[in-house]
Amino acid sequence: MPLLEVKDLKVHFQTEDGIVQAVDGVSYTVDPGRALGIVGESGSGKSVSSLTVMGLTRFAGNARISGSVIFDGKDLLAASDEDMRRLRGNDIAMIFQDPLSSLHPFYKVGDQLVEAMRAHRDISKAKALDRAVEMLGLVGIPEPRRRVDAYPHEFSGGMRQRVMIAMALINEPKLLIADEPTTALDVTVQAQILDLIQRLQRELDTAIVMITHDLGVVAEVADDIAVMYAGRIVEYADKESIFAAPEHPYTWGLLKSIPRLDLPRDEPLVPIPGLPPSLIHKPSGCSFHPRCPYVQEAHKRIDPALEPSGANGTHLVACLLPHETRRALWAALQQGATPSEARARVGVAEDTPVPALSQEPRS
Repeated sequence: MPLLEVKDLKVHFQTEDGIVQAVDGVSYTVDPGRALGIVGESGSGKSVSSLTVMGLTRFAGNARISGSVIFDGKDLLAASDEDMRRLRGNDIAMIFQDPLSSLHPFYKVGDQLVEAMRAHRDISKAKALDRAVEMLGLVGIPEPRRRVDAYPHEFSGGMRQRVMIAMALINEPKLLIADEPTTALDVTVQAQILDLIQRLQRELDTAIVMITHDLGVVAEVADDIAVMYAGRIVEYADKESIFAAPEHPYTWGLLKSIPRLDLPRDEPLVPIPGLPPSLIHKPSGCSFHPRCPYVQEAHKRIDPALEPSGANGTHLVACLLPHETRRALWAALQQGATPSEARARVGVAEDTPVPALSQEPRS
């Protein structure tokens, strides 16, 4: 049984300019001890979906939330504010992107860790402080007994992030949500943080949702990967399938934009052309069609559903190109072809017929 099951989650915000469709029908599951990586560009809905799992978007007066978020058998969207307060920081914890803004600047690190524990445990302050020292040592902070009395500004960026991890794990949560936990950290510290999260996952059997725009990060941590674009999941599969046999053109673009060590140092980067769409005025049909090198006329009218790819029922893709065509395009790209060369080689023309779907175009 999954620990977390998100079904058709939609989070829309009413603004003066229109309705922002931040999350538009997202579904995924996370089992105990497993790690799900959610990747995509900024504005794709990654953070909003996880903030909703934490019950934090409900405080936005203009938020419209629907679907279901089943955690440990309970629907969190139907839970009361008091129930969510008992869950947050206890059974579900989150590491936020910016540790400096997440830690209170006027309180010692130890006091904040103690408060995080005593809010959910009937424990003396002395025992909570001992636990805080233990957690600081567990996350690799030297001299934890002394540093527990330091203020956040006295720690480096990497050490502050370790403090946030210690705070998130101090009550041994069943689910840990990490929102860009290595952003703005140098590569050495980034590797240390990822190793730490993996080690603690093994030791505590914690389920993890890792939110990032960096496929290199999820390659280290995740078991499964959900690729989000314009508020939706466009590809969902295990890590090996995503890296070895991706099937969505957006996923191809993300993978091709990663610098490679086996290429010359002066090799230019290959960005995804165009910009992410407005979440107020989404393109008709497939949201990715304005940026897709393999776009066809039908893509502008038909909104693809997230469906199993080929015979693999666990690899889900939202793309109107046939399965065999996608495989042939990816093979050509792997051989060094440009998108236009791959399209010509495979024979994907503007008037290539696309199988009709029962789904109506999105208004």
